Amino acid sequence: MRQVVMHGPGDVRVEDREDPRIVEPTDAIVRLSATCICGSDLWPYRGAEPVDHQVMGHEYVGVVEEVGSAVRTVKVGDFVVGSFWASDNTCEICRAGYQAYCVHRVLMGTIGTQAELARIPLADGTLVATPSMPDPDLIPSLMAASDVLGTGWFAAVAAEAGPGKTVAVVGDGAVGLLGILAAKQLGAERIIAFSRHADRQALARGFGATDIVEERGDDGVAKVKELTGGLGAHSVVEAVGTQEAMMQAIHSTRPGGHVGFVGVSHDVAIPGEDLFMAGVHIHGGPAPVRQYLPELIRLIWDRTIDPGKVLDLTLPLERAAEGYEAMDQRTATKVLLTL
Repeated sequence: MRQVVMHGPGDVRVEDREDPRIVEPTDAIVRLSATCICGSDLWPYRGAEPVDHQVMGHEYVGVVEEVGSAVRTVKVGDFVVGSFWASDNTCEICRAGYQAYCVHRVLMGTIGTQAELARIPLADGTLVATPSMPDPDLIPSLMAASDVLGTGWFAAVAAEAGPGKTVAVVGDGAVGLLGILAAKQLGAERIIAFSRHADRQALARGFGATDIVEERGDDGVAKVKELTGGLGAHSVVEAVGTQEAMMQAIHSTRPGGHVGFVGVSHDVAIPGEDLFMAGVHIHGGPAPVRQYLPELIRLIWDRTIDPGKVLDLTLPLERAAEGYEAMDQRTATKVLLTL
């Protein structure tokens, strides 16, 4: 099969690799219909994380081609969406809704789903079948559910977005934009999007943003305070992962409010005094996407939401290197790779 491998920072290649096979009776083999490039894939691409001949990708949709002897909930021929963490969905942590911390979890990025085929561990607890084969135009949205939609949804839930709430979203990448969509679906009254890019501002408004703030850092915080009568937002989503973004999120939150952080943290350290004096709730980390997949698939299938709009560049798998460059240069928000 063909698979994306990152040899080093900025060095992305598509190579012939051995086809995956069933290793455990709980495995499934999926022939991917689409995959994509995640913002988190840019950290090693830019040299912010070590990388050496690493298979890439953790988002995936496709058709089940083979199942292990213990698999019961999906069958050959099913079109499936899976989380970027494989989980058994039965352990005590999973039953509490935190499948990303399953005691048997497997990070799909270690397997690599920017490929023609993928082995999915713990298939019963990881994969969710759609009602039937989807229309082609639904595939980008179902693809988004595998990570960025579920991650944005978790961020909005962690921030306790809901009716009567003002929500601010730090980050206008795919996760931040879909955090806006999630906040809108959860009933938020007002949604403030931090964004300096006209195309992303338009998407943000389409997903439900009521206000756009172009300022960053202390200036961005001041603008949110101005928009909220000096109090700050009830709920803030942090979808970047940098020190500046985290502090901007915390300082934009009113006392008693909630921060949901899902940006992959890099060199983030919250000063003790800021933490102590903020009076806010902070919750986040890797998203338990599997918890939300059935509901997200239903919303997409019923055409209630269209998260696939964040996938604004489509390329064949063989041109994955161009996709990485486009996201690195911010000429694309998120790249869909077709097979």
